[in-house]
Amino acid sequence: MDQESVVYGCIKDIAVDPLSQEGMRRQETNHQAMMTLPVLQDMPMIAREMFSLSRGGSDASGATEVVHFGASYRAIEYEWERWLAEFEQLLQQMYWVSATVHLETELSGTHTFTWESQRMCHEPFSGDMAVRCEWEQEGLLC
Repeated sequence: MDQESVVYGCIKDIAVDPLSQEGMRRQETNHQAMMTLPVLQDMPMIAREMFSLSRGGSDASGATEVVHFGASYRAIEYEWERWLAEFEQLLQQMYWVSATVHLETELSGTHTFTWESQRMCHEPFSGDMAVRCEWEQEGLLC
């Protein structure tokens, strides 16, 4: 049996006018952090192609900046600690308010991991983040 695992989620930053100096700085910093990730063909745990690299700036509404991501793996839960460590390395380099990762596995159910800044928002390399995990398992079908 092939054990497929699906990982998806989003990283949210505070609502800032994307045309302001602050908004452009935050977007550029986050964009650069994702661009430093390896490409998919190198077969990393976390690849640049997993992330929506939207380049806002056309909408001055000050809406929350949301970066979506997702990938399918073969039994990633066996290397989950490594995946989490790489994801947290990425988060350390970014501006964000919260990040959510959903891990759906065939054998272990669904796990949801949520990172929240201990202050109003996380700033790059500030180290102020805390993670919480929730697990739910649905009944197995025969």
